[in-house]
Amino acid sequence: MYPYIKNIPHEQTQDLAALVSVQPGQIVSRTLAQNPAVSLTLFAFDAGEEISTHSSEGDAMVQVLEGEGLFTVDGTEHTVSAGQVLVMPAGKPHAVYAPRSFKMLLTVVFPRKD
Repeated sequence: MYPYIKNIPHEQTQDLAALVSVQPGQIVSRTLAQNPAVSLTLFAFDAGEEISTHSSEGDAMVQVLEGEGLFTVDGTEHTVSAGQVLVMPAGKPHAVYAPRSFKMLLTVVFPRKD
């Protein structure tokens, strides 16, 4: 199953925001890890793009790398700017909107399934 973290060079310093590019009219994603315990995905949103309301089995943490995104969690809006994080708890409905283009790293930690 190695490597556990993929689509990114190992043992080299990286600029996460540079690993994903904003494309006109799109949401671009790059999966770095995906397994039953955790998911790491880079996203680049063009202005006006959105992910509609949904929920996750795991806690989802967004770290905005460039720009700012608008996140709605259980009906409450949060503006998250570059350098900030927001945790969206498991089971709570959430959505993402890009008032302007932005990039983020999404980390989802899933519950153990014994």
